Amino acid sequence: MCARLLLKDACNIRCHNNHRTTLDGSITGKDELQNGASINPTNSRKIVGGFQIDISEVPYQVSLQWYGRHDCGGSIISERWILTAAHCMDDNLDPATHQVRVGSTEHAGGGRLVPVLSIHVHPNYDDRDLQFDYTLLELDETLEFGETVQPIELATEEPNDGELSLVSGWGQTQNEEESRDLLRAVVVPIVDRTRCGEAYRVDFETLPESMICAGDWEEGGRDACYGDSGGPLVVDGKLAGIVSTGDGCAKPGAPGIYANVVTVREWIREVSGV
Repeated sequence: MCARLLLKDACNIRCHNNHRTTLDGSITGKDELQNGASINPTNSRKIVGGFQIDISEVPYQVSLQWYGRHDCGGSIISERWILTAAHCMDDNLDPATHQVRVGSTEHAGGGRLVPVLSIHVHPNYDDRDLQFDYTLLELDETLEFGETVQPIELATEEPNDGELSLVSGWGQTQNEEESRDLLRAVVVPIVDRTRCGEAYRVDFETLPESMICAGDWEEGGRDACYGDSGGPLVVDGKLAGIVSTGDGCAKPGAPGIYANVVTVREWIREVSGV
């Protein structure tokens, strides 16, 4: 599956455990978010073409740690549950090897490290083409909510073409001077299914319902990238997608692919009660 579609983290090539850059020229970053563009400034992740952001602006963002090192992003959806990407587990399903850092702008320190009690990969997850790229992590301790730790509401409707989204994480950037230790975010527009399906027609006959797309179609330059996998794509203050895969990072005509939260709303409820 890491041939053309690359994970933003697991393949260490283009998996969304790194980040992307992106958005259309009219949107330059943080200022646009704060000026109203139907996006909630409380979402972030490290990305190509983005900007540094404080955890208090995206308090639902977490760092998934594997053997004590940052591996993926994730989102707080309740006091005991984190939503992330299935490919972030990469068959490493022993909860004892995973921790979640919450409440920190840095992935390597600060905030609070919380042990994982159980891991629930979506039963339909396909590691060949990354359909149903969802995992729920049950925490072994209850989170205390405050300014830097908050759950995010789940979307109930799929976002529309052109709506602005906020992606955040600690993934790879294209500027060597930008620290990957500090949280970053990027604003990117949603790309409709038809156009996105054309971009990935080699991989899919039609874009699966479990996927949505976002990115700067014309110019590229803004996207999630390696190290951002599992992190949030937020539209209008709600979690609409999970950083999943794509064709490189921030390339024109190749929007990022995100796991579609709306598709598995019932599964999330059944497993977590959220």
